[in-house]
Amino acid sequence: MSNRAYCGLDCDSCDAFIATKNNDDALREKTAKSWSAMNNVEIKPEHINCTGCKSDGVKTFFCSNLCEIRKCNIERKADNCSSCDKYPCEPENNVVTSSKDAKDFIESLKK
Repeated sequence: MSNRAYCGLDCDSCDAFIATKNNDDALREKTAKSWSAMNNVEIKPEHINCTGCKSDGVKTFFCSNLCEIRKCNIERKADNCSSCDKYPCEPENNVVTSSKDAKDFIESLKK
């Protein structure tokens, strides 16, 4: 069973999750560099810590503080976006357009 985020992304395949799980500083460094370039912001290796979207543990800054999808699902007490009558909404569109896997997962649950 995969560890899916509210948006449908697979936490088990996320480099931040893997780096945290394995305490892998080299992967943190690589991920920080990649995510910094992709998002045009400075992300430091020490920011790459996450135990999964739905866990009680540590999250990346974006996931814990900025992710509208996570906030919405927590407010609605929902497991993911598939149960929402407003799906796909603007925040969700940002994820599903960047991740076919996330979109396919949520769409499979909508059926």
